[in-house]
Amino acid sequence: MIPAVVAVTRVAEASGSRAAAAALACAGSDPDRPGLLLDVGGRPPRPTLVASAGARELEERLTAHLPGHRSASRGQTCHLAVGESPLELDAIRAALPLVRESIAVIHLPPSSLQPLLAEAALPVSAVLLRADLDGDRALAALAARDLARQDLRVRILDRPLAWVSARRALFGLLPADAPGGLPPRLTAGILGKNSSLEHGCYDGQDDAEIDPEGTAQQQRRDHARPRRRRGLHRHPKRQAGR
Repeated sequence: MIPAVVAVTRVAEASGSRAAAAALACAGSDPDRPGLLLDVGGRPPRPTLVASAGARELEERLTAHLPGHRSASRGQTCHLAVGESPLELDAIRAALPLVRESIAVIHLPPSSLQPLLAEAALPVSAVLLRADLDGDRALAALAARDLARQDLRVRILDRPLAWVSARRALFGLLPADAPGGLPPRLTAGILGKNSSLEHGCYDGQDDAEIDPEGTAQQQRRDHARPRRRRGLHRHPKRQAGR
């Protein structure tokens, strides 16, 4: 059975996409169903001292079926590195059935995203974009709109995880509800779950993480709105003394 497949990449030079991908793999993991982080172009992962039994079993399956690739169990997840040039679609296709009913998060550079999405055998259902909206809001909105037209769930993370949370995510030890992790609304939107929204959870983050196009439109409206010119209103006392 093919797991839920999510792609994670960055917009322009935004940092922190790999940690965000690892956090998403943690959020989609269960004790008996570890998530897999496929790191395209990443360094071969190393195992950690702490790993769940399910993560170790997934590592064994990956090692048996993909002996030419390095995998490692890390916390409640498992990491697998695949090549970027050319994109190793065969390795990704072979790895997905081994994840079974959990989640597979594919972290990749922007140049590899469209080749991945064009592969019909890889059922990517959602894309998480790590973007710095202060400088790249328009570019992020354009990318999100293009992906949404491909019937993909799209969310934008507008700031990187803090250092401690990022390290915990990369070690596979960042639960979905951990302080400093991914915003609950963003995670629910990417995974296609409505539980956090139905229970009224709000992460306090900018709604650009949920609706980048909507915030871009609001920004355009703000710039188009006429501004009051200074000096058009006389001071009341000066008017009275005339």
